[in-house]
Amino acid sequence: MDGTARDLLRLPLAELQAMARERRDRTRGTTVTYSPKVFIPLTKLCRDRCGYCTFATGPRSLRAPYLTREEVLRIAVQGAEVGCHEALFTLGERPELRYPGAQQWLTEHGYGSTVDYLVAMCATVLAETGVLPHVNAGALTGPEMAVLRPVSASQGMMVESLVEDLPAHRGAPDKVPARRIATLRAAGELGIPFTTGILVGIGERDDDWIAALQTIAEIHHEYGHIQEVIVQNFLPKADTAMRDAPPCSAERHQRAIALARILLPDEVHLQAPPNLSDDPGALLDCGIDDWGGVSPITSDHVNPERPWPHLDRLTSVTEERSHRLVPRLPVYPEFAADPERWLHEDLHFPVLDRSDAVGLGRDDPGPMFPERVAAAKNVGDGAEVVLIGRRSGTWVSGGTVDPPVLIPGQRGASPAAAVREVLDGHAAGQELGVDELVSLLTARGPDVAAVAEYADHLRAEAVGDDVTYVRNRNINYTNVCTFRCRFCGFAKGQSSLNLRGKPYLLGLDDIAERTREAWQAGATEVCLQGGIHPRFDGDYYIDVTRAVKEAVPDIHVHGFTALEVFEGARRLDEPLRDYLRRLADAGLRSLPGTAAEILDEPVRRLLCPDKISTDQWLECHETAHEVGLRSNITMMFGAIEQPVSWARHFIATRDVQRRTGGFTEFVGLPFVHMAAPMYLRREARRGPTWREVVLVHAVARIFYHGLIDNVQASWVKLGAPALRQLLQAGVNDLGGTLMDENISRAAGAAHGQMMSEADFTALLAPLGRDLVQRTTLYQRIPAGLAVGA
Repeated sequence: MDGTARDLLRLPLAELQAMARERRDRTRGTTVTYSPKVFIPLTKLCRDRCGYCTFATGPRSLRAPYLTREEVLRIAVQGAEVGCHEALFTLGERPELRYPGAQQWLTEHGYGSTVDYLVAMCATVLAETGVLPHVNAGALTGPEMAVLRPVSASQGMMVESLVEDLPAHRGAPDKVPARRIATLRAAGELGIPFTTGILVGIGERDDDWIAALQTIAEIHHEYGHIQEVIVQNFLPKADTAMRDAPPCSAERHQRAIALARILLPDEVHLQAPPNLSDDPGALLDCGIDDWGGVSPITSDHVNPERPWPHLDRLTSVTEERSHRLVPRLPVYPEFAADPERWLHEDLHFPVLDRSDAVGLGRDDPGPMFPERVAAAKNVGDGAEVVLIGRRSGTWVSGGTVDPPVLIPGQRGASPAAAVREVLDGHAAGQELGVDELVSLLTARGPDVAAVAEYADHLRAEAVGDDVTYVRNRNINYTNVCTFRCRFCGFAKGQSSLNLRGKPYLLGLDDIAERTREAWQAGATEVCLQGGIHPRFDGDYYIDVTRAVKEAVPDIHVHGFTALEVFEGARRLDEPLRDYLRRLADAGLRSLPGTAAEILDEPVRRLLCPDKISTDQWLECHETAHEVGLRSNITMMFGAIEQPVSWARHFIATRDVQRRTGGFTEFVGLPFVHMAAPMYLRREARRGPTWREVVLVHAVARIFYHGLIDNVQASWVKLGAPALRQLLQAGVNDLGGTLMDENISRAAGAAHGQMMSEADFTALLAPLGRDLVQRTTLYQRIPAGLAVGA
């Protein structure tokens, strides 16, 4: 122990706490995490005899040495049903070496050791429920941890203390310090995200904490794998050897926590169990940034006499100190973001599927695998759980489950300092950069409502309370495409067949007839988009435009993505500007923003590697504006990108708008995952969380204020209940009635192919807002004016 660390022991507690808080807040901001978990005590038998432990139980007190597969699965299913992300497997250390009955049970069930059985049960829980196993099996060897790595997102083992011959550890061969250190190192060598910690008050001295913490820090510096350290306080329990020992005092516990935050590397998260403290808020004052696993359905089997605090209580305590409570996965975001290094390939998708855009746990409530859960509910001995395809028990874009209510939130609530600073700065006329945008786009808790409220204020200021829409028809003239965007469920090869129909190509006469039908139904616009057919030359798009205008001269032609325009010009070897002028002469009046996806080149190379680049998309739209065409900005989000990509997309399009003024609206397009190829290949998230959807639309309103007046939400991807909330978060436009919408439907969206004015009116009724018909370019159409027939 060096002198600097020793000097820390002499500081007053308040000074230590202030140092720890400063360090925590500098590195973590306002985020305080917890892991929604289910506790699975695989076996309570243990070969160790620790003086303070009530978890370890003799065989005479147990019905069976181990939980059966059915019992394990039943607990995991209960966790899945209430939205738990983590299955915490706790168990005694190597009980088969002490109890013959344990080995007999394992042998009878076809397992050679407790670790073998643990591997099988982790695999079962992962496959049948999707809940991510975290294994706390004590001091394991490298080979034992290696076989657990493919079925557990993370592993853990408390160091507790590195004092030799500590009375509390007599009779506990697995608590020998060298053995614990060897386990930490083996986990590092294997690249396992690892949890460890110290136990305070079991007979050690204060300077022993420092020795243990410095050892943990040194091992982490070598391997980088310690994701969190727990500082747990000893409380005596009846029926243990230490039942008469004094409990760790609150002050001593708090001093150890603060020391840990100061001594450990910044990137290591710090946790203290909230159920072991009478004043959880004091733990936050000492610098923790994580509450650990909190279970809504199972007790803390290690400390059964101390029930978990209710999540509402933890939320309140956290927010009272101006922090935000956020669910996480058993593997922290820093590790989830680098799966090639830290996760076995079999865990890449299970972790990704439960992640939000920053690698924390999805905060939408509800089970993640409802069909699997339903199938697993009534398993009996020897029964197999049948995995049933799609999931629908929690909100997803394109799905049928209503989103949780975030908006309206508490009006006038004070956001955290970082969010308040950005909003105040924007109100004062400051320009938002990437950092400020990310602060808003990652808002949590009450901050989400504050961002939405400010956005809605700007909406009212810019366009008033009317909600606009356009009567239009989509004409997707072909679904055959030579490009292979990894997210697209619409495009097909010329000979491909799937559940969503055959490849097709509409003729010009068919396109003209659909245009006339749209006009007769009152549409003022046709929206033309399709795949890039291998037989198309650039004149095809001009011929389509002319066919539409010859059929209905007065209809607005809104058509052709930047990809289609670029390909048309390229196939004719014609300058882009000249080609756009020819399209305009043929009758084209505006371009959709689709094909933008995310205008952040590293992400585009993964989403659509053979598609036009960010610069080409921007060039196409800027050139279109210069020749007199208008267009809109779209952004697909929620697949693989992070909020920084959303920020870059906003900034790139804002810069074009400042030069041309040609964008009419921003349209958020949440990724619909159900039939997206990259999701089916287990390479994408299942779309954005509802919180992220709200924030993208609200921040778009804030960011483009003064440059673009209209923010549109996609009813095709979101549904009516979602739109009601977004209309209170900066959105003012519902888009089009969309006769024959096909692209979102092909991706798996379930919200229909057309909305009528009556549908829109019903959507607005609870809000008391007026529905107003507009043209494509946002000119109001007076009520009662006949358009079309």
